[in-house]
Amino acid sequence: MSTTQSYETVKPSSQQNDCLRSRYERVRQFTDYLCQPLATEDYVIQSMPDVSPTRWHLAHTTWFFETFVLKAFSPNYRSINQQYEYLFNSYYNSVGQQFARPNRGLLSRPTVAEIKQYRHSVDQLVGELLEDPQAMANSRIAEVMELGIQHEQQHQELMLTDIKHVFSCNPLLPAYCLGSSSTSSKKDADGGLKDEFTSVPGARRLVSVGDATDHFVFDNERPRHQVYLQPFQLHTRLITNAQYLQFIKDGGYQRPELWLSLGWQAVQRESWKAPLYWFEVDGTWRYFTLSGAMPIDLSQPVCHVSFFEADAYARWRGCRLPLESEWEVIAAEQPVAGNFVESGIYQPTAAGLGVQVQQLFGDVWEWTASPYVPYPGYAPAAGALGEYNGKFMCNQYVLRGGSCVSSVSHLRATYRNFFPPEARWQFTGIRLAEDDA
Repeated sequence: MSTTQSYETVKPSSQQNDCLRSRYERVRQFTDYLCQPLATEDYVIQSMPDVSPTRWHLAHTTWFFETFVLKAFSPNYRSINQQYEYLFNSYYNSVGQQFARPNRGLLSRPTVAEIKQYRHSVDQLVGELLEDPQAMANSRIAEVMELGIQHEQQHQELMLTDIKHVFSCNPLLPAYCLGSSSTSSKKDADGGLKDEFTSVPGARRLVSVGDATDHFVFDNERPRHQVYLQPFQLHTRLITNAQYLQFIKDGGYQRPELWLSLGWQAVQRESWKAPLYWFEVDGTWRYFTLSGAMPIDLSQPVCHVSFFEADAYARWRGCRLPLESEWEVIAAEQPVAGNFVESGIYQPTAAGLGVQVQQLFGDVWEWTASPYVPYPGYAPAAGALGEYNGKFMCNQYVLRGGSCVSSVSHLRATYRNFFPPEARWQFTGIRLAEDDA
């Protein structure tokens, strides 16, 4: 598969009925497309333990298909390189030991060229398997392939978030893609500074959340179950840079009464004074984007804030973060539409005019007040793939909605993302909720 195709030939398809091989090829080609702006040197840097080098993402997603598809379903398959099982296994203890995550950037070999060849070889073998009627009589292959495709889309997002952090550490502040940043042409005249939004009310009621369809979802989205919601209001828009700047100017990062204890410790330890990628030049705030350093667009949603910052901002406003069930019952009534990676903008955009609920999908992942725990009746899948989600249900919070670097075909109202409360390098933002007695 070519690595120099245009966006239109490789962009992810939203059609669920595409043949499996076509979807596999398009997703793999889109990964290559996202790498086109990078130089070879960019592939190998790890700027912090949470960031993985781009080369590692390319290798790990390939390892996934080799391990869980080719090794499992291709008779007499022999590993392309047995050491790759150790180097590119992320966290699957059932498969074997893993090379330490914080040290992924220390490896200069295998080279980027060798990893690209590895991808090409696996792609050829997977393609042959998918064309084998006898093999495809096993319905389990399609199930694992679907998981692998979704897994690759997750890593496409991680590639962009990680390369943004890598580039931000360079004093040259290089751009990943010049001219990619954009905002809506229908901004509020005040730059998104309004404090009062029309709210979407939620009555006191018993509701069902989680997935109960036959379509692919991750195991952490099931089973569907009932929750009792107290009356609440969900704000119709995301919090903007202008609004968050008011929090900063009011001493939000110097007021311990606004912060959870662990959050205040993080503020002190990390010297947080603003969202990640914000910096001051001659008293003016700027931020680093995938298009390089720019003046802050006050109308855009605030981005790259931790759960601790989102929670502190909500307290400052006299509001709170929504529960994930509150968010889901509103989002379930909305189309999955918004600003995603397909737009090529790679930056949150301003809300449009109007009082309807907006930006539920795309732009930024929205922190919720819900800890990442299993749903009632949850059981992880058997075998190594059961390690995909369940074992991370500890000390993390749920985020909803997707971001400007998520694929639209990857998202739905039941999708549960999760990160530790101090995480800031992801495209994470804030939507507020209020109790409605």
